[in-house]
This record gives sequence, structure tokens and C-alpha cells, in this order.
Amino acid sequence: MASRWQDNPKYAAAREIVLALRAKGHQAYFAGGCVRDLLLGVEAKDYDVATSATPDVVMGMFAKTHSVGAHFGVVLVCTEDRQGGEIATEVATFRHDGAYSDGRRPDAVRFASDPREDVLRRDFTINGMLLDPEKFAETGDAAAATLDYVGGRGDLRDGVVRAIGDPALRFAEDKLRMLRGVRFAARLGFEIELRTMAAMQAAAREIDQVSCERIRDELTRMLTEGHARRAFELLDASGLLAEVLPEAVKMHGVAQPPQFHPEGDVWVHTMLLLEKLRPGCSATLAWGALLHDIGKPATFRPPDSKKPGDRILFDGHVEVGVRMAEEILRRLRFSNEETEQIVALVKNHMRFGDVMQMRESTLKRFLRLPQFEEHLALHWMDCMSAHSDLRLYEFAKGRYESMPAETMRPVLLVTGRDLIAAGYRPGPEFKAILEAAEDAQLEGAIASTAEGMAFVMERFGLPSAKP
Repeated sequence: MASRWQDNPKYAAAREIVLALRAKGHQAYFAGGCVRDLLLGVEAKDYDVATSATPDVVMGMFAKTHSVGAHFGVVLVCTEDRQGGEIATEVATFRHDGAYSDGRRPDAVRFASDPREDVLRRDFTINGMLLDPEKFAETGDAAAATLDYVGGRGDLRDGVVRAIGDPALRFAEDKLRMLRGVRFAARLGFEIELRTMAAMQAAAREIDQVSCERIRDELTRMLTEGHARRAFELLDASGLLAEVLPEAVKMHGVAQPPQFHPEGDVWVHTMLLLEKLRPGCSATLAWGALLHDIGKPATFRPPDSKKPGDRILFDGHVEVGVRMAEEILRRLRFSNEETEQIVALVKNHMRFGDVMQMRESTLKRFLRLPQFEEHLALHWMDCMSAHSDLRLYEFAKGRYESMPAETMRPVLLVTGRDLIAAGYRPGPEFKAILEAAEDAQLEGAIASTAEGMAFVMERFGLPSAKP
């Protein structure tokens, strides 16, 4: 099986680093997630190296290096691939960590020469194995080339995410490990071992010691790796969801009108959407799916038993959801650009209900929303997670794909300069005049600037009549 990875540039670069370190008498192995992935027979994203060589030795051995965490024994070694590109491989010195007083990083580290000592300070057994690439090349058997001091191979076989050693201690050292454990279990389809889950539940409230940015990034990975529903169900079971996204927990038990949502409550509906997120989907689409109905719990109104035919309503749930989404995204420190798109998805997701009755100008403005493909994707998931009626989706998709861009967003026939030249004074009414003129153009009611100005004067009056 080793030959399968030989042509991978990152694998080859890491292997050459291991061989160079060993040639100088140092111990060196592949370490961490890449070993797990090799044992599972899947492509690793990166290949990390663990070695007995200290950072100064590593930096002295290779032509181009960057000290990204020399205090913690981490150096990036940069090598050139066959196409002349650069590959950066993380090389970490075996170490033993001291206390973690801030719940994020060790106060001090002690470099070690024993690989077993290095493994015992890592997070989960499935990430705590080392692999000898030379032996792997000789035997073609990843298992035979693996050093496993923590039972990682057994847990991989059994589909278990288990903390190394005492799970409470592992999570006390770095609270982010709880979120990582959930993500690994979801991505791999594994169960979280009982003691490890119990330790997560006991320490969940301490996740606030992790920066908002790191929490955001872990949640985004969960949403975009293709197993979002499982990830959020585990977050909920572990108690972590109530800490990092309490608004989402409130979706539990919020009933919906069965004629539109036969699938169940708002939580069930949202989980069904997350189940449909494909691996590698955009972060904005994923967060839009998660938050599209976040305003429903706060706007739930049960049916009035005194009114025959009355049903559950969520009056204003979009507007409330927009405000809630803005607060959540601000709290998690999303960029302005990402926030704008996610909020737009929440704000516009109900507009598809009117798409067949929209005026042509309104439809064109709708279809030209930035990244409209994501609005379509969200609506498809929304429908398929409820009544499965795709008529509105197919209509919008057909019009979007068949309509030329210049038809949706034509060169304006009436501009502010045209209004000023005609004698209109710039002011608050300008925006309304320009929007009305553009609507008339989008409707096909005007086809030239002259026709546009005639339309303006007829609707808004002659400029001379303005005060």
C-alpha cells in the first residue's frame, strides 16, 4: 500500500525529512493525523514529522526553515517539489508538556528523546500513533510500520474516539480538544468513548476559555466536512452546543405546522438540512443552513383553538433571525464579507415563496443577489428537508440559468448625472427616482435614456416644479 502514497508530494517531502534526520542519528517518524489516515487508507491533508532532534538542530540541517513555535519544539521545514513549488512540513521535537494554566497551551515544555513520552501528551489515541516510513516502504503494511503506545489501532478498528490517559486531564490541558473530539467522531463516523464523553460533559462550561476564533473555525470545519448533522448532534449530547451556540439548542421541541413541515420540529428540520451539506461546501452556505430558522423559537405562536383552521405561526421569524444571526456572527468574529453573505441567506430564504408572483423587476433584483447559487442551494435543502416540493426551486433555477447577466443587471438608462442635467436637485428623493427608473427598465417599459427621462418626469414631476 505504501506505493500508493509515493507520488504524493507532501508524503515524499516528509519522508525525505525523516530520512535526513535519521542519517544524522536522530529518531524521526510520521506523527499524528497522517498516521491515522494512512491506517484508514485515505489521503492525508498534511504529513507531520516528530523527531528527537531539537529545534536548533532541525533548523541547522535544512536550508529553509521557519520557527513557528520553537518554544514548543515546532519548526516548518520548506522543501521544493518536482514542479518547483514549495512544501512546508511541520517538524516537532519529542516533548513532555508542563502544566496548562490557561487551558490552551503548556506553561513550559521539556524536550524528550523517548517517542513514547511524546505520544502520551497528545489528545486522542487515534491521533497518538507514529509511523516509520522506511518500514512502510519495505513492507507496504502501515500497521506493521506503526508504533502504538496508546491502543490507537484498536480504537481505529472499533470506531472509537478515546482520550489518551485521563480524559479530564487531557481536556483541562486544552479545552479545544473537546471540539476536536466531536469533529473527529463525526468525520470518521466513530463513537465517543463513554469516559471521554463524560469528561466532555463535565468540562463543557469551560469551553469559554477557548478564543472565539478557534471555536468558530472548529464549528466551520464540522459544518463543511460532510458530516455536519452528526457533529451537531454530538455537540448537543456533550453539552458543548449549549455553551458555544445556545441559540441552536432552543430549536429543540419547537413544533412546526405539519402541512408544511411533516418532518418535525425546528431542530429536526435544521439537522436534516445539515445532513445535506456536501463535503467542501462553502462556510457561508453551511452557516446559512444552520442559522436560517434561528429566529423561529423566539417567534413561535401556537394555533388558537378558538379559530378553526388556525395553525402554528412564526410571525417575523426572518427579521428576528437576521438580528440573531448578526449577533452570533459578531460574537464568533466572522469577517464582514462572510457575515454579509450568511445574513443575506437568512434574510432572503423565505422570498422563494413569492418567486412565481414577483414583478419582473423584483425577480431580476432577487436573482442578481451576490452568490445567488448559494440561495438556490439553501432553498433546495430547505424544501428537501420538509415537504420536498421543488416547483419554486425549479422555476427560480430555470430563470436564473437562462437569463443573461446583462438582462439582470443592465447598463442603467437613467443615472444621477441624467437627473442633474435635466434640472433635478440631488437629495433624498434621488434614490427613489433612480430605483423607479431602473425598475421600469427591468420591466421593459423603457428602452432608452429619453424614454427613461420621460417616465421620470411623468411620475415625479418636472424639475422646474421642484422647490
